[in-house]
Amino acid sequence: MGVPRTGFSVLALLIGLILNAGILCNGGITSSFVRLDQKAVDMPLDSDVFRVPPGYNAPEQVHITQGDHDGKAVIVSWVTMEKPGSKKVRYWAENSKNKDEAKGTVTKYKFYNYTSGYIHHCTIRNLEYNTKYYYEVGLDHTTRTFWFFTPPEVGPDVPYTFGLIGDLGQSFDSNKTLTHYESNPIKGQAVLFVGDLSYADNYPNHDNVRWDTWGRFVERNLAYQPWIWTAGNHELDFAPEIGETKPFKPFSHRYYTPYKSSESTSPFWYSIKRGPAYIIVLASYSAYGKYTPQYQWLEDELPKVNRSETPWLIVLMHSPWYNSYNYHYMEGETMRVMFEPWFVKYKVDLVFAGHVHAYERSERVSNIAYNVVNGMCTPRRDLSAPVYITIGDGGNLEGLANNMTEPQPKYSAYREASFGHAILDIKNRTHAHYGWHRNQDGLAVEADSMWFTNRYWHPVDDSTSAKL
Repeated sequence: MGVPRTGFSVLALLIGLILNAGILCNGGITSSFVRLDQKAVDMPLDSDVFRVPPGYNAPEQVHITQGDHDGKAVIVSWVTMEKPGSKKVRYWAENSKNKDEAKGTVTKYKFYNYTSGYIHHCTIRNLEYNTKYYYEVGLDHTTRTFWFFTPPEVGPDVPYTFGLIGDLGQSFDSNKTLTHYESNPIKGQAVLFVGDLSYADNYPNHDNVRWDTWGRFVERNLAYQPWIWTAGNHELDFAPEIGETKPFKPFSHRYYTPYKSSESTSPFWYSIKRGPAYIIVLASYSAYGKYTPQYQWLEDELPKVNRSETPWLIVLMHSPWYNSYNYHYMEGETMRVMFEPWFVKYKVDLVFAGHVHAYERSERVSNIAYNVVNGMCTPRRDLSAPVYITIGDGGNLEGLANNMTEPQPKYSAYREASFGHAILDIKNRTHAHYGWHRNQDGLAVEADSMWFTNRYWHPVDDSTSAKL
């Protein structure tokens, strides 16, 4: 005897509801995009992106970062190979006939059998907001000229656009990521970089020539807009075999941060204000337990944030707290336990991390109710909590993290194992548009996007998947 047609309809409806319920319970979206599973390959040392600039003792590896707390100073850094050369930077505002000079410092270091070039750092201070400046380095022999824009004056409704890149390296995929970011029609004005720069430590003796090639590779962008630095595990470089005990040696010599302006005692954790945003950088690989310098600094720092002046509170770190990949799983858990209650209390808007070589966006969740005796160990929706975004997908030679935990946890809104970058376009004190761009797509395509609403000024539910 056959089943009546209405029976088939009811059965189909029930199956559909069950399947849909399964999708809702398991979390958000695991992208169906299939990328060729190819090993990332570093570009050879004779690649044109590593070309040494012409001229005797020409400055190379030129890069800039913010040089103070408020955005009126810039640290200009560069390397000369043959001799120290001039320590000065000449600079002037566009359309100005007056040229000023600032004098910097020179350092160098040894690592195994490698000796660095002469590494220059010079801070230009008292700049005007929202102004284009030109600057020159190499004033004694081969002079090179670059330019940058200072940010708008700090304020709640000032629009500002950040690029987001992590775990970049210097592979062919790295070049695609940087090119894709540079070509994005929505132009980033500064980059929030969440750690792991050159991956020189993946080579024998941590081949520091790869620090030089990385500096030349990224100069095309870093010389013109500031990158805000976060130290990752591949910056831990030290050589115990030859008596080196201090980590971060190449990174700390080459990439300065304005840590003293936020009363930090270390260049690896600090804060800056830029336009409408207050950026806090944390160090996943420096001590953060109670009474440590980083813990005490953050405890003092968070109450200083004036959300009427800088409504968007953003945190950068390297090791993610919420991660549903089978790579580096729960490595950030101890830092989460220490600091997550503060993030919820002070209504942090967004947390960006790297480390996992893939992309993932969370819902607004917290796990602060859990302790070792109450058993409440499942993250819960929390509208005072930040969205956690893992963007360790710059293109490094270690390849993609394509092994995910199943089922997808409820806190995970979107995840995908592809290389790419993101753009955070802050519109005003209440709204910011965010888009993640995979390398394979057209320049304007956003593989994942959403509107974030500010936790202090407009704390509505901006989730994109089912209720937890």
